[in-house]
Amino acid sequence: MAGAPVPEFLPEAVVYLGASVVLVPLFVRAKLGAVLGYLAAGILIGPSVLGLVSEPERVLQYAEFGIVLLLFVIGLELQPSRLWAMRRDIFGLGLAQVVLCGLALTVVIFAMTSLSWQAALVVGLPLGLSSTALVMQLLAERGLAGTSFGERSFSILLFQDLAIVPMLTIVGALSRVPDPGAPPGWQVAAMTVAALGGLVLAGRYVLPVVFRIIGSLGAREAFVAAALLSVLGSAYLMASLGLSMALGAFVAGVMLAESPYRHALEADIEPFRGLLLGLFFIAIGMTLDLAVVQGQWLLVLGLVAALMSVKTGMIMVLARVFGKDWLSAFKMGLLLSQGGEFGFVLFAEAQRGLLLAPAAVQLFGAVVTVSMALTPLLFLAASRLQPRTVAGPVQDGPEMALHGDGMEGRAIVVGMGRVGQVVGQMLRARGVEVVGIDLDPQLIEVSQSFGNKVYFGDGRRLDILRAAGANEAGLLVFAVDGAWDPVTTLAPIQAAWPDLPILARAYDRTHWLALRRSGVETAVRETFESGVALGREALATLGTAETMIDQIEDVYRRRDSERLDLQLCSGDNQSGSDRLIRERISFESGALGEIPLVDDEEDDAAAVRA
Repeated sequence: MAGAPVPEFLPEAVVYLGASVVLVPLFVRAKLGAVLGYLAAGILIGPSVLGLVSEPERVLQYAEFGIVLLLFVIGLELQPSRLWAMRRDIFGLGLAQVVLCGLALTVVIFAMTSLSWQAALVVGLPLGLSSTALVMQLLAERGLAGTSFGERSFSILLFQDLAIVPMLTIVGALSRVPDPGAPPGWQVAAMTVAALGGLVLAGRYVLPVVFRIIGSLGAREAFVAAALLSVLGSAYLMASLGLSMALGAFVAGVMLAESPYRHALEADIEPFRGLLLGLFFIAIGMTLDLAVVQGQWLLVLGLVAALMSVKTGMIMVLARVFGKDWLSAFKMGLLLSQGGEFGFVLFAEAQRGLLLAPAAVQLFGAVVTVSMALTPLLFLAASRLQPRTVAGPVQDGPEMALHGDGMEGRAIVVGMGRVGQVVGQMLRARGVEVVGIDLDPQLIEVSQSFGNKVYFGDGRRLDILRAAGANEAGLLVFAVDGAWDPVTTLAPIQAAWPDLPILARAYDRTHWLALRRSGVETAVRETFESGVALGREALATLGTAETMIDQIEDVYRRRDSERLDLQLCSGDNQSGSDRLIRERISFESGALGEIPLVDDEEDDAAAVRA
């Protein structure tokens, strides 16, 4: 019997994953970075070497969604107020870089090739753009994304995304076969502003309501689908207007940056982002035509050297003017010296407009790919010129600074109900900034109305904790209601952050013992102190002297502590039953007499549950 036909995509998927699994760990082990590993995997399986995949352009079409998801996640990390604070770098440094590098490269291309000035312009301007995906991945791998160096680099990249619209307009204006149905430039600009305004309104007023409704239903799959819909919907809106999909996703992310669902969104999007971004770099590697490089290797190397040296020098000078020291400015120049992924889009538009021949498109595509492959190596070499910059604290969302007395300034409280809110207030009184996590949208809204910082998500998930800043936290408090299972929950957390102190709210005595046996440093029974306080009030109401009340409390606490120790050490919850108080305590000369024991199985069973 004939078997079912093999889906067309399956062999290619196996090839992509196999190449990634083999090469990426090798490059990471060699401290060359994952990006270079993905690029090498693409070159190896592409048409120029093994030929296991023959149509890299088709793969690149889908892999570009990795950039879209990357920009959405970056947007989630940037509150609008912080983005506004970066406006000088975005519209000052970014504008200067795009214009000066683009014009300088136009002159270089015109001098080094036989292209007309129009063709040189539509090549030089795109080469002035850098690779957002590559740069942000390198920054993340080296822990620089949250530093001033990383923010300034991102400001340039963000303006480059905005510059795609006017560059497309320039290509269309110079085209030798203009599209009569193409809208004029002013209309494109108006449509861009309107689309961005629509995204801002939807992100601020519509999406939070949608996520609140879905979150209250507890349907995680629907929540993930809504997250992807918000990303792809914003990308589709921009693409339908001929604009950058990544820009639309970034705006949607910024609008959700102050939402309590921010960390849950980031955690759910992250797996898709990582896979698609890796696929994007593989696709870029596959587009490298080694035949072109081999046939014109002197020209290719000359153009790559000119591209990277011009951009490095220009960006270094601009960064120095905007306040960076010379070494940091030089490293920023190297980091942004490559050609970018949008170069492929603009080169294709120039080819359709008869401004570039197919051979020229292949040549400059090879230049972009080679420059992207060289950037991780050059940046790694430059980073060794001084000790690696440690990512400084970013006062955005859960990122916090250290406070005095050597105390960590970040505490994550999982469960912001009655107990969690009390813990949070006491920590804030010490000057510790608290990040709360809860699954109840209504409770989150109420808590936020009192000025608390609470995010939606299951705080027992590693990805949620990581998104909330557990890597830098000094304390993790579980104030969740109910007798949740500490065995399955705590082991992954302790493995991921072995030095992170964990405190927990225990539902009852049995839950307390389970928490302590699972490695929780401190567990507090939620009803113990209130029971003691109520017992004191009951004794006082019966006319008991204050000194006797204190003595009764002391002996009860001592006996209960001894019993807990016996139960914890023996593993038997029935241990220490002889420490229970069963009848009147005799007081003589202020000393506590012996407590008679009564053998009562029902009392023992009830005491175990207490």
